[in-house]
Amino acid sequence: MRNWLLPAHIEDILPPEAQRVESLRARLLELFRTHGFQMVMPPLLEYVDSLRVGTGVDLDLRTFKLVDQLSGRLMGLRADITPQVARIDAYLAQRPGIARYAYCGSVLHARPATAAGRRELLQLGAELFGHGAVESDIEVQQLLLEALAVAGVRDVHLDFGHVGVFRALAARAGIDAAGEASLFAALQAKDEPLVHALTAELAPDWRDALRRLPRLYGDRQVLAAARSELPALPEIARALNELDAMADATAASMASLHFDLAELRGYGYHSGAVFAAYTAGHATAIAAGGRYDAVGRAFGRGRAATGFSLDLLELAALVGPPSAPGAILAPAGDAHGLAQAVAALRARGEVVVSDLPGDERPVEELCCDRVLVLHAGQWQVEPRRPLQDAAPSSSGKESWAET
Repeated sequence: MRNWLLPAHIEDILPPEAQRVESLRARLLELFRTHGFQMVMPPLLEYVDSLRVGTGVDLDLRTFKLVDQLSGRLMGLRADITPQVARIDAYLAQRPGIARYAYCGSVLHARPATAAGRRELLQLGAELFGHGAVESDIEVQQLLLEALAVAGVRDVHLDFGHVGVFRALAARAGIDAAGEASLFAALQAKDEPLVHALTAELAPDWRDALRRLPRLYGDRQVLAAARSELPALPEIARALNELDAMADATAASMASLHFDLAELRGYGYHSGAVFAAYTAGHATAIAAGGRYDAVGRAFGRGRAATGFSLDLLELAALVGPPSAPGAILAPAGDAHGLAQAVAALRARGEVVVSDLPGDERPVEELCCDRVLVLHAGQWQVEPRRPLQDAAPSSSGKESWAET
């Protein structure tokens, strides 16, 4: 076996893609910081009990597991950072009021989500704790839209759902845990014949309402249809009011909004509104989030919580490289004033690559589109030209007088 081969669906990130990812990471985390979200860095490895508590079966199945040689306990490589942030808020931060957290780190999945997908993702996200009303949901949704705009994503639209609608109907219908899980799967697949079969023994009001859910999807008119077609339960009215408020807040900045009352993504731990962002030409969601008030209870401190996350590697590949100048090639040696000129350029944010004696690589491999040359006692930055066209030019020059 070749010892340089990586496991299936695991890959290196090479230049210049790695630099593009890092640049995007820095810009998005700075955006989060200006909105009051403070950085946290949970560990990659934890006891499995902490990683999977309150998150449902799906996350447990995605988690790599191993035995700790120090304690003998089962440990896991995180598959999602959000539960770790909930643990931090419950145990470590202990803030009495609203808390905002940002994070970025690798997560590992036991299996890829798609046949061509990766098992190692770079998850970036923002979470807000301590506020249970719709305004905090709107805040994180607006932050997501701003983050996608900073990244350069165009034609964004949001898909909204609300697990509270299904939960209210299932509870009133008296469906047990096993039946609820089966019905949830059928609704997610929009398998109407199976939904009909699973609800056949229910009381007519709840049976008809649950059978209506797979068809309650589309534009904002879905919310009006739900008000007239679903039972007048307080939980359903509250869910629809929240979705209306989110639509009002995001409509001005969105190309389109979509609602699906059978969308139950993350049903194992989400407790309210859920949302996902899409863009034209990309089949899967580029970011997703929602409310998950119940997760903190598993850590002994039930706190209202809402947030979102995305895979930074996927986002960077989607938006492509930014239009930025390349590097400047500086000559080898210690000519008078060269070090000062290079330092001044780097202080302004320019990338300056120092040539090395004996380096025979083409300049193109160094990503240099300009060169630093000495003319009449001044170091000047010029566009890189073929040797036969290397005469001094006054266009595009930046100079430093010798000192």
